[in-house]
Amino acid sequence: MSSLMKAKKIIVFPGSFDPITTGHVDLVRRALPLFDEVIIAIGINSQKQTLFTLEERKSWIENVFQAEDRIRVDVFEGLTVHFCQKVNAHYLLRGLRNASDFDYEKTISQLNQIVGDDVETLFFISKPEFSHISSTIVREIIKGGGNAKPFLPDGVTF
Repeated sequence: MSSLMKAKKIIVFPGSFDPITTGHVDLVRRALPLFDEVIIAIGINSQKQTLFTLEERKSWIENVFQAEDRIRVDVFEGLTVHFCQKVNAHYLLRGLRNASDFDYEKTISQLNQIVGDDVETLFFISKPEFSHISSTIVREIIKGGGNAKPFLPDGVTF
């Protein structure tokens, strides 16, 4: 690479996005000004039971961000840091809603630094209006027949 060419700054936002929520969308939009590209990476975990298919989740995310050409949606299996290395990303995006999220994410971040050197985790604290939203809670609302629309971005329909 020429010394005049600057490496692209890429951040990966990993998750199951089952479904993507308004909180996820806020984190991506807040990261976008800081990076050349944001990759929303849907992780495939055979141990995790999802409510929505991979195709549905990927399609929803693509619909939500269709107007933004610096956001890409991808799918991966295995370790997140290995995916980061594959796509030449040196940053991971994680959202923190509360102290429990912090404790969990801090441990994962430290393990990621050991396994995938040169991958730094950036933590964004959820805005207060999104701090109560999680995909788990949204799934429960949907399964219970409640109205989950306030927690879902436009483009998510089922």
